[in-house]
Amino acid sequence: MANIRLRNRRIFTGLRRALKGEQLILSLLALVVGSLVGVVAIVFREALLFIQKLGFGSSDEAVHYFLQNLPAWHLIVVPTLGGLVIGLFVYRFMPERRVQGVADVIDAAAFHDGRMSVTGGLKAALVNVVSLGCGASLGREGPVVHMGATIGSWLTRVLHLRRSAARTLLGCGVASAVAASFNAPLAGALFAHEVALGHYVLTAFAPIVLASVSGTILTRLYFGHDVSFLIPAHEIASFLEFPAFALLGVCAGILSILVVRSVGLTQKFIGSTRLPLWARPALAGLAVGIMAVGYPQIVGVGYGAINDALYEVYSWSLLSQLLVVKAVLVVLCLGLGFGGGVFSPALFLGAMLGGAFGLTATALLPHLSSGHGAYTLVGMGAVAAAMLGAPISTTLIIFELTGDYELTIAVMVASVIASMIADHAQGGSFFGWQLRQRGLSHRWGREVNLLRSLKVVDVMSKQFATVLPDEPLSRLREKLINAPYGELFVLDVEGKLVGTITLADLRHAAFDPDIGDDVTAIQLARVEPPVVCREDSIEHAIRLMEQTGDEHLPVVASDDDRLMIGFVHEKDAMMAYNRGLLELHSEDRGDAPPKLF
Repeated sequence: MANIRLRNRRIFTGLRRALKGEQLILSLLALVVGSLVGVVAIVFREALLFIQKLGFGSSDEAVHYFLQNLPAWHLIVVPTLGGLVIGLFVYRFMPERRVQGVADVIDAAAFHDGRMSVTGGLKAALVNVVSLGCGASLGREGPVVHMGATIGSWLTRVLHLRRSAARTLLGCGVASAVAASFNAPLAGALFAHEVALGHYVLTAFAPIVLASVSGTILTRLYFGHDVSFLIPAHEIASFLEFPAFALLGVCAGILSILVVRSVGLTQKFIGSTRLPLWARPALAGLAVGIMAVGYPQIVGVGYGAINDALYEVYSWSLLSQLLVVKAVLVVLCLGLGFGGGVFSPALFLGAMLGGAFGLTATALLPHLSSGHGAYTLVGMGAVAAAMLGAPISTTLIIFELTGDYELTIAVMVASVIASMIADHAQGGSFFGWQLRQRGLSHRWGREVNLLRSLKVVDVMSKQFATVLPDEPLSRLREKLINAPYGELFVLDVEGKLVGTITLADLRHAAFDPDIGDDVTAIQLARVEPPVVCREDSIEHAIRLMEQTGDEHLPVVASDDDRLMIGFVHEKDAMMAYNRGLLELHSEDRGDAPPKLF
């Protein structure tokens, strides 16, 4: 491993000299990431359609037309068996026994220096592609985003790049994934900043844009210039129609809140039952199959049904029914552990909500209406903006799909209102809600995130003085004089921490000549002192120091074995934090390009 790292450093040191700048190298790496993610997006989409063909007999995007002719047992069996397979796989092989998604990407960017597990990413991709191919009523964009971020993290690990470059390449993977999914390079670049990274950094913007464009080019070469949605032309009939768009934004925000909260209630309820984790996706699959008998539009990603809604095919009654049925199934699939994202479901729900709203508005004020197809598009943007917490990116996606400036303004109005309502009622997007369920928040600010991302193992010292539990007082006196920071660590013969001894703990015993060697270390030690583990955050260590009054703490491999591997001092923790702050602020100001090594 050391030889590989040295070789990589030599290669990129030569490149840096040849190219006269780390920013240019980072841009080239961004092109590599963007291209790889573009290929992966193509493979994921084709694999999804392949599994869909195996299960349902059709690889068409508008599969709901084909499903209408299948027998009911077929529609029920495929998603149920698929859910069972997914449940067993997640229970047996996935970290924390759950499906990974965009929230894990945000977690990695905020708290783990942009580092993600490649093995976990591959497993998540397999879970997601099988889930969607078997009919899970979720979306494919979130899984592709997770895969893109994993590729960026993988390249970071291979080249042993520093934190700032790692976060940038993770953002490159996200941008290329979104751009490849929607044929929207501008939206992809902004989505990476708005959602994944949570801020806009000048030095990262150019590489992320390059990655976004390269992903778009590859998917256009493979799929052509056609996008996922076939959007008819629309014209805004009157600017007096904008209050109706604003009201649609209110409805979209409320719908987003209901869906997110229902996912939480479903998880809480199912957790109170005795239904095992591995069986829960099968239950969701059974619900999908039963509802597919009457509403085949809800199977899988649902792009075919969205296109039907955009072309005003559905009646008000069917739009309303699909809205309710899809919302229920999205909640069940997310709450019971199916793999998939929320972008496509948000677009589906927005299309049905917007179409039904548009038909109502047209019936009330026909001379002011632009047609309910326009409301369908506005509803898609508004619900997606609220659920994803990305009003800017969502608006840009609609603009790149339509090229219609006036309609984009309507989407912007509805998206901002929906996002504000969701933000006020539940503190942000679905991804933010997922992070809060894990005790995290991307809103703490980069400084707090930095404090939580730095690990004890990164700042601990391995130079410490130890004694055995039965060592006499005379030996303790000798060792205490030369011990770092005036503290001895009492370890048993296996190296496990038993206690600590400081000068304050010894009090008068250290220099009282009347006390002999019949007094041993274990008798004078502070037994079971506070400790931190190697993977604990510096924030946790500093808080523990504040609570106990200790300036340094022993570091153990784990709480179970208490095998001591070092100790962390408050001064070292604060110095590491300050260095990280200086690096972050330098990146934000654009004073210098991110350091690669």
